[in-house]
Amino acid sequence: MSAAQQVAENAPVIGNPIPVGAEVYNRIVGFLYQEATLLDTIRLKEWGATLAPDLVYTVPLRQTRPMSQQAQSVIRTVQHYHDNYRSIMGRIMRLTETRSAWAEDPPSRTRRMVSNVQVFATDRPDEFAVVSYLLLTRSRFDFPDMDVISGERNDLLRVDGEGFKLVRREVILDQAVLGTPNLAIFL
Repeated sequence: MSAAQQVAENAPVIGNPIPVGAEVYNRIVGFLYQEATLLDTIRLKEWGATLAPDLVYTVPLRQTRPMSQQAQSVIRTVQHYHDNYRSIMGRIMRLTETRSAWAEDPPSRTRRMVSNVQVFATDRPDEFAVVSYLLLTRSRFDFPDMDVISGERNDLLRVDGEGFKLVRREVILDQAVLGTPNLAIFL
């Protein structure tokens, strides 16, 4: 059984939306904002501490299709990322503790804007489905141009003490062809 099949089979049933302004909604938005800050300030080890050990993190490909075929525009059989907790932690270690992360040394300057946050209850009282939009700008070296990456993130967050852990993330990019030389950053 593939990891994608496991995620689909173990996925919680999504229920009612959590109202904007509810305590749990505000805490989840705060978590997403803090996550963006950790990533933008390259505090990758701290970000790694917010990940659940059963994490699945995917970024499938996008194809341009006619209006009648929009349901097939996301290609999950080939992906930019298909990571789990162990592979993400390995990437974090490589980026922070070695000199072999040439794609991000010197590191990109990034800014993540997270918006349009929707939170849903699930059939598991300690897990919430979260949909958010991401707009990421990325500047490299001394180049005058910026990369812009946008997409929709579909997350599953699990309550962990007073905070949350990221259990699952699928990022559906808006671009079929990425305008960036590599995708060595976390979305």
